Amino acid sequence: MNTVINPTLKQTPLFEKHVQLGAKMIEFSGWNMPVFYSSILDEHQAVRTCVGVFDISHMGQLEVSGPLASRWLNILLTNNVDKLAVGEGQYTFLLNQQGGVIDDLIVYRRHEDSFFLVINAAKVDEDVAWMERRIAANVTLVNQSTAYAALAIQGPKSPEALNHFGELPVRNHLCELTIDNVPILVARTGYTGEDGFELFFPAIAAVEIWNRFLKLGKPLEIRPCGLGARDTLRMEACYPLNGSDLSPERTPIEAGLGFFVDLQKPNFVGREVLAVQKEAGPKQKLVAIKALEKCPPLRAHYPIFVNGQQIGELTSGTQSPSLGVGIGLGYLDTAFTKPGQNVEIDIRGKKISATVEKKPLYKRPC
Repeated sequence: MNTVINPTLKQTPLFEKHVQLGAKMIEFSGWNMPVFYSSILDEHQAVRTCVGVFDISHMGQLEVSGPLASRWLNILLTNNVDKLAVGEGQYTFLLNQQGGVIDDLIVYRRHEDSFFLVINAAKVDEDVAWMERRIAANVTLVNQSTAYAALAIQGPKSPEALNHFGELPVRNHLCELTIDNVPILVARTGYTGEDGFELFFPAIAAVEIWNRFLKLGKPLEIRPCGLGARDTLRMEACYPLNGSDLSPERTPIEAGLGFFVDLQKPNFVGREVLAVQKEAGPKQKLVAIKALEKCPPLRAHYPIFVNGQQIGELTSGTQSPSLGVGIGLGYLDTAFTKPGQNVEIDIRGKKISATVEKKPLYKRPC
């Protein structure tokens, strides 16, 4: 496979390993990242059946500490960090004054007065600048994004890849392990709909830790996986993508993620807008869509119709490897968002029959 290298893009500490493995590299959020090594389908199925390893070193990591850290984060974020025990994490949002999503992220309580935030690669500079403008006294914010490398170990056999290194955390919790004398933060989280872990460790040890997991080989059949499979996996699980399904013009209420908004908190950025919207009901909602007939892959911005009237558009789309049909996420007028609603998707002038589906579109076997 010919690998095209764009020298103007950022590179993770594992860039040379991706090139050596023959990965097809693409631009993603300003980074040179692998989209696949063998094929998106092969890597998707590896995660669904065994275990895949993703380089997620492009993600950002922030450390927030101080005696007023939790109070300050509760003013900035939608979820309630006071509910976190030490070692526990939660999904949350950073909003603008209009209630739109600047970023979606995970925040972990490392200690009583210190927190570890994992943010989206494209939003690191914006998030840090936004937070620094609102920094409170007795709160320290440190951007550690260049200090860390990160891997996502995902799939039903992922616990087997890690359990001999020590006791593993439960879902949405973080612990500290040592692998080959490298200190590693291990979180039981992921973006694939499968059991899995996200590992954060010093960037200088990236190649060593990457090789450590790829060498496990059989019987786990660990495979390196790229962004292509990460996208098809997350869409089957109906996980939103910031910049596509989430944006500064859309609120968590519209995205169907109100569970991660604690309106019982008296004050956080965007709260008033969300409270009014929840009471009145949003005009549009983010729904899952599944094609009912063979068609080209669904794509963002394809318009969606009912009885000849456009009632929304897709924000994400793909061909589902697990379901064998086109799937997507999109915002529809609220009256048409009930599962079972028949719709039509305009794909380059041709109308394709589809339905609104209950989320997730794929659920891993128990």
